[in-house]
Amino acid sequence: MTRIAFLDVDGTILEHGDAIAPSTVTAIRTARDNGHLVYLCTGRAAGDIHPKVREIGYDGAITNGGAYAVRGDELIFADPMPREDTDRLISYFEAEDIDYFLQSDEAVYASPGVGAMVDEFFEHRRRQHLEDARRLGLSEPVDPKPVISYRPLAEANLDQIAKTTFISKRSDSVDRAQADLGDRFHVIPGSIPLPGGSNGEIGLRGTTKGSAIVRVLDVLGLDAADAIGIGDSWNDAEMFDVVGSPVAMGNADPALKERAGGNVTTDVLDDGVWNAFVKLGLV
Repeated sequence: MTRIAFLDVDGTILEHGDAIAPSTVTAIRTARDNGHLVYLCTGRAAGDIHPKVREIGYDGAITNGGAYAVRGDELIFADPMPREDTDRLISYFEAEDIDYFLQSDEAVYASPGVGAMVDEFFEHRRRQHLEDARRLGLSEPVDPKPVISYRPLAEANLDQIAKTTFISKRSDSVDRAQADLGDRFHVIPGSIPLPGGSNGEIGLRGTTKGSAIVRVLDVLGLDAADAIGIGDSWNDAEMFDVVGSPVAMGNADPALKERAGGNVTTDVLDDGVWNAFVKLGLV
């Protein structure tokens, strides 16, 4: 029986930065060799997926938190936000003095204040990445800085924005944004482990990894009962709701582990994907 696995990227395949457990690569390639399908299912833009993740090999991908999907190189669907919604979000961020990213399928565009905050974040993370390198037996330290650089807002095509991400020095910005923006938008906590403040992701209500999986399964003619979803962040919650076998990473929030029905594997660098695939019979 062919099964299909949808894998989150950050915190599931990739530790936040540059580290991938060798067993994760083996698990994905072995599952595909065994006749199963493996799809990425990420909040990232397609153009912002780390090269080390891409080179593993997949059958397809859901990106931008569910706004885009491909089967191989074939586009299944593309649902950028209407221009008026993008304009509203930009106006909100600027009025609230919040730094933000605009995300198209090809690239990520950053507001002027993002650079300093990202530099602070990666400096904070450098010591952790030295420890990650030791755990993985790497001869050289893992560099936590992103390989793909962000582009200035002026270069963004505002008619092709799929979602936004924001970084705030306030601790309550996620709840405030949802209350201020209303039901038109879906606001969730982001997955950037900042030393302070808060971060979040905003897309259109109804555009989630879960909604995208339903559409992809329909195109592929597969049953949700045979689908697996593995993740660690709040943009994975709706994915857990629609697949037959949801699995939370060991490094996920406790409430998200409950959302997965208590199905929990080990951490991202402790063979989490491999152990999940073994338990589910993919390898």
